[in-house]
Amino acid sequence: MLPVLAQADPGPAAPGLNVYLPLVLLFVLAAGFAVFSVLLGPLVGPSRYNRAKTSAYECGIEPSPQPLVGGGRMPVAYYITAMLFILFDIEMVFLYPFAVNANALGVFGLVEIVLFIVTVGFAYAYVWRRGGLDWN
Repeated sequence: MLPVLAQADPGPAAPGLNVYLPLVLLFVLAAGFAVFSVLLGPLVGPSRYNRAKTSAYECGIEPSPQPLVGGGRMPVAYYITAMLFILFDIEMVFLYPFAVNANALGVFGLVEIVLFIVTVGFAYAYVWRRGGLDWN
């Protein structure tokens, strides 16, 4: 008879890429749903087009046929104001983590946040000086 060789225990199995399988499946499911929704929309939805649906939508204000300025489009000031709002809103998003961990960051964090506020302050002063906040 042949002797039975003892097999060495390899220990616990290494997780490898099996840990990421649920995440990959979630991405595949999300991409499949997105593609399915985009392809199914035109097939199921109504296709009755009219002048209002094909015109450019500009903040709910109907462009006049004979505008004073700009060929029937909204003034650029509306878009600049929207971009400035987003800019200063993002500033608050960056300030919030500092407010939460102000003690843990110490003097270095204080100096960094002061530099950040000064930089945004220069941007605010520049926009104010250039008239970006005037509603004339």
